[in-house]
Amino acid sequence: MERISRRSDPDSNPGIQGWLGRMVKALCYRNYRLFFLGQIVSLCGTWMTNMATGWLVYRLTGSPLMLGIVTCAGQIPMFVLGPFSGILVDRVNKQRALVLIQSLSMLQSFALAIVTLSGHASISGLIVLNLLNGVITAFDIPMRQSFVIEMIENKADLGNAIALNSTMFNAARFVGPAIGALVITAYGEGWCFFIDGCSFLAVIAAFLAMTIRPNGIARPPRGSALSDLMEGWHTVSRPGPIRRIISLLALTSLLGTPYATLVPLFAGSILRGGPHTLGLLMSSAGAGALVGAAWLAGRRSVLGLGMVIPVSVAVFGTGVIGFALSRVIWLSMLFLFVGGAGLMIQMASSNTILQTIVDNDKRGRVMSFYMMAFMGTAPIGSLMAGWISEHLGAPLTLVIGGMACIVGAALFFSGLEQLRDAIRPIYRRIGILPELEMGEEAASEMTFEARD
Repeated sequence: MERISRRSDPDSNPGIQGWLGRMVKALCYRNYRLFFLGQIVSLCGTWMTNMATGWLVYRLTGSPLMLGIVTCAGQIPMFVLGPFSGILVDRVNKQRALVLIQSLSMLQSFALAIVTLSGHASISGLIVLNLLNGVITAFDIPMRQSFVIEMIENKADLGNAIALNSTMFNAARFVGPAIGALVITAYGEGWCFFIDGCSFLAVIAAFLAMTIRPNGIARPPRGSALSDLMEGWHTVSRPGPIRRIISLLALTSLLGTPYATLVPLFAGSILRGGPHTLGLLMSSAGAGALVGAAWLAGRRSVLGLGMVIPVSVAVFGTGVIGFALSRVIWLSMLFLFVGGAGLMIQMASSNTILQTIVDNDKRGRVMSFYMMAFMGTAPIGSLMAGWISEHLGAPLTLVIGGMACIVGAALFFSGLEQLRDAIRPIYRRIGILPELEMGEEAASEMTFEARD
């Protein structure tokens, strides 16, 4: 992989110039630049589809329960297939597999467009197509997450690459719904699905144009799939930082992120708006996440992220509660901005720490459990949120979820000392933590106190 030379190290430059240099360090790698550009186009289409699907379900049924069921169909495969997809990720050529996966995603989007534009859209059809998309996504996400390290030569730049991934994801989350609202208002939901299908061509071309070094691309099978699965489960389930980080992420996903399922209901029934209102709300959450991702991308290293995780979860929970109680559009947008920033920072910080401390030959399986915790528990949360909303109302449902996130953040915070003790030797072994001569106390402070 070719890396562009730099005259100076951005980590040593103070002020805004140094921050900007740190923010884009990973773009010095040619393969990552291709990945970044292709993904941001494709993700804009994906967010258009997410918004259009939610609005189509709301328009057809007006039911929060049906919103939960359709969302569940798209996410439950991650819960069921997540551990098994990780086994495949650790064994195959990821570059070739990603080209195939993105091609299947493109065909699924075109199928959704054909059904909708022909006037045959139905809840049963949406459930089937969302279920198919969920199966594809169960393999796509851990594959892409694990592929990042193959595009980045220097592991010290891995955190920046992951933060840039989040930045691109949330830039698309900001732009996609805004464009989607305009397209739905003018032409209908079907054209959002068609545009999404076309957007996959960019990321497929990017993967095909990459040149990946052969070492470490695929690991030959050393045992049965069952033994690989059990090895991955042992890695994430034994007491330690991996289990604690993934457990908090699962709690947030189960009880907090279902707010996104109910946003169409808030836009239409509570705030008395239309597609443009839904677009504003979703873009607000995306804008907050984008700001959070940019802040993370500008950090010097992974040091300090242990403290960032519980703080971001508490911020997210507060945003969800505020959104639930708001009845004014601009205030709802503000709280979604705050919540979006908190959720994104938790996800990216957790991702960065996990990918930094896990062994290379287990990364695919650990990341599949990571995505299982985040996306796999979300469908259960969506169903719960839809059912509870039918009985208690959407606002109270979100308040309960937001409070649960704040309690989870407090419990995680109470165990930071033990988490620091477990991670610090790993950071020292791989050269991230400063040498021991700096002193145990100084190293301890740098590990879990953000000093940027």
